[in-house]
Amino acid sequence: MRIASFNINGVKARLPRLLEWLEETRPKVACLQEIKSQDEGFPAAEFEKIGYRAIWHGQKGFNGVAILAEGVEPVEAQRTLPGDPDDLHARYIEADVEGVRIACLYLPNGNPQPGPKFDYKLAWMERLRARMAELWALEIPCAVVGDFNVIPEDKDVWSPAAMASDALMQPKSRAAYRRLLADGWTDAIDTLNPRGGVWTFWDYQAGAWQRDHGFRIDHLLLSPELADRMVAAGVDKDHRGREKASDHAPVWVEIRD
Repeated sequence: MRIASFNINGVKARLPRLLEWLEETRPKVACLQEIKSQDEGFPAAEFEKIGYRAIWHGQKGFNGVAILAEGVEPVEAQRTLPGDPDDLHARYIEADVEGVRIACLYLPNGNPQPGPKFDYKLAWMERLRARMAELWALEIPCAVVGDFNVIPEDKDVWSPAAMASDALMQPKSRAAYRRLLADGWTDAIDTLNPRGGVWTFWDYQAGAWQRDHGFRIDHLLLSPELADRMVAAGVDKDHRGREKASDHAPVWVEIRD
């Protein structure tokens, strides 16, 4: 079972690239972030043509998340992250797929920092930790995946100095991410690439892709029930270099049956 995550940066603008990736790699589950589409505009029919069913939580112009499953209907389990009824951003959705709980998230960026956007990011991460504790307590196979907008360590960025003032690698952002791992969740990419140097995002600006000036912010966190079954994890880096690509590359983990 391959579980993948892809910040697509506009599902309609990148639809040809997205369909291309799905058909080439055929993940069982594909979690999308930044679909940037209202619910009624989501191109579910296009995915059905190639064998994928979907659930989604959209928002006009920005944010938005979706879970696609090959050959089966994802069974929605949660829409929106609990803990703040005033938070209307479409950043979180959960579904059950063949006995695995999948949580797909698009964590707030937090820039500029300091300020209210950074405070929102940290509060969101505390709410996420609380939800993940609830999932943990269920003792079921679970993957929490998506664009976390956190660079966990200096080994996860091409130049720590270049990103030092960014919300993605502030000490408080990193500490909040470390707390998730300390609670017992496994970072799939990091576990299999402990020396770092693996990027999932390259900015469109300043020739970042051409110079390989990237960093790792797209993560796959596994419960013990899944981590014990992990056999591989990686990044589909070549898809970032294609025409009209997202600024993220897809990430994935393979779980044995």
